[in-house]
Amino acid sequence: MTKKIAIIGGGNLGTAIAEGLLKSKFCEPADITITKRNIATLNDLSARGVNITSDNALAVRNSELIILAVKPFQVSDVVAGFKNELTDKHLLVSVVTGVLISEIGSIVEKRLPVFRAMPNTAIAIQESMTCISVTNASEEQSRYVKDLFATLGKVSMIDEKLMEAATVLGACGTAFAMRYIRANIQGGIEIGFDALTASLIAAQTVKGAAELLLQKGTHPEQEIDKVTTPKGCTIVGLNEMEHQGFSSSLIKGIATSYNKISKG
Repeated sequence: MTKKIAIIGGGNLGTAIAEGLLKSKFCEPADITITKRNIATLNDLSARGVNITSDNALAVRNSELIILAVKPFQVSDVVAGFKNELTDKHLLVSVVTGVLISEIGSIVEKRLPVFRAMPNTAIAIQESMTCISVTNASEEQSRYVKDLFATLGKVSMIDEKLMEAATVLGACGTAFAMRYIRANIQGGIEIGFDALTASLIAAQTVKGAAELLLQKGTHPEQEIDKVTTPKGCTIVGLNEMEHQGFSSSLIKGIATSYNKISKG
């Protein structure tokens, strides 16, 4: 059964979630309400049948699933502003970086199912990797929230203690992948391609490589073995990258980002 959804915070992430829900037809436009102080920026969504308002409490009152998509420093004031509207019919999902489930619970002061979700920017094209943690939810409620984010990409249910690690691997990881693609493009230009063609080849090759792993469930080394022939050009390129610290620099970068986010 489709629930009425309130997205509290019509910024980049909130609107991307709304766009994804519309494209996937997870629910009808009229079942979505999105809030923002300046609702004029949401006119495109309004024209497509989504309800828009600057009244968070009203949006919560008329919904069953709430997606909190505000800035971390706004959480306390925003949640306090609508908490009196929360009843046992509500599910609360936070996509706010760095805010614990327990912190949200202490503001709500009610025993409600609370989810913490970490999507990435590819949610705008329904290709996000979203990690979800939960407390006080039934199996059915958890499945509903998982199904919602599954319309926006891939989903993994994790322990909340791994959420910082998920942020680094799944959210910061987008930037890491983009930097690899950029380097690939630069290399392509050096060996003769124009920038546009090099960009197309690099991006599609990375997309294809990722789809091989996702669809076939293989290990990266299995796919590498298929294109590394004895004395071939692939193996000499890989070996040179490793001599220059390719894998170790990536691992160190991930670990450094994690140390930053976990220690503050």
